[in-house]
Amino acid sequence: MSELYWLTETQVERLKPFFPKSRGKPRVDDRRVLSGIIFIQRNGLMWKHAPSAYGPPKTLYNRWKRWSRKGVFATIMTELAAQAQQTETVMIDATHLKAHRTASSLAVKKGGAFADRGRLIGRTKGGLNSKLHVLADAKGRPIRMFLSAGQTSDYIGARALLSSFPQAKALLADRGYDADWFRNGLIEMGISPCIPSRIGRKVQIPHDAELYRQRHKIENMFARLKDWRRIATRYDRCLILFLSACALAATVIYWL
Repeated sequence: MSELYWLTETQVERLKPFFPKSRGKPRVDDRRVLSGIIFIQRNGLMWKHAPSAYGPPKTLYNRWKRWSRKGVFATIMTELAAQAQQTETVMIDATHLKAHRTASSLAVKKGGAFADRGRLIGRTKGGLNSKLHVLADAKGRPIRMFLSAGQTSDYIGARALLSSFPQAKALLADRGYDADWFRNGLIEMGISPCIPSRIGRKVQIPHDAELYRQRHKIENMFARLKDWRRIATRYDRCLILFLSACALAATVIYWL
């Protein structure tokens, strides 16, 4: 029992304002069910292998699926982050997450191309995977997430997240984000881009090297997210369930 994960009563109280209202029959104990969901996600277990202390596996999975589709876990992360984020400096980066065969059983089109059926799984040199794009605060804590197929460029993630950037003084990013449209978009928002120039750029744009060293924090964040086995390896075919898993992990690690 001591090896199992349990949310504290204080943590549950912080989460309760974001829970959907129970209709009709009273909902099964929230602390027990959510603790079980977290245990499954962190340890990479199949739902049917959930420890009996958390109750019926079907109850855990049904709650996970229902709340994920309602956007509950994504909302929890963004709302809790908004209460404590430090955004004088923000950071953006992306990482590849390998897709397990249960998630990547894709249909083959004519010519040998794979159809992802809307799952956002693509083929790269590392195989079939998805790409998680994250905007983090000054401490490297996730405040926004965007999921794409593995072969998607960093520019796509930057374009998707740009409109949701908070007010900030500077943004840190590696040279994969060195694009004139992105730099100009940041400047229009009053954000100073701290981005090294691409080697091929004719006129190199200087950046604050001292400030740029802080970017290791977002790399550390990805490492901590990947400690959760169902994040490091994508088992879910449904992109909503997988992105909810990423949001839940970020919440438990950084915002509770």
